[in-house]
Amino acid sequence: MRVIIDRFEGDYALCEKEDKKIIHIKREKIPTYAREGDALWIDKDKVIVDEYETKKRKREIEEMIEDLWE
Repeated sequence: MRVIIDRFEGDYALCEKEDKKIIHIKREKIPTYAREGDALWIDKDKVIVDEYETKKRKREIEEMIEDLWE
C-alpha cells in the first residue's frame, strides 16, 4: 500500500491513502529521514520511503506552481 505523509502529530504520522482516507502510523515504524510529503510504501510491517514516487510528486507540484505563474 502506498501512502503520503500529510503531517506529524505527536508520536504519529498522519498519512493519506490513495482513497484519500487518513491513517495513523507510529513514528517509530517510519524511517527517521522521512518528511511531510514523502511517499511511503507499506508491506506488512515494513515501511520504506518510496524515493521514486516522492521525487515524481515533487516534480509534478513544481510544474503546477510554474504553470500558475505563466
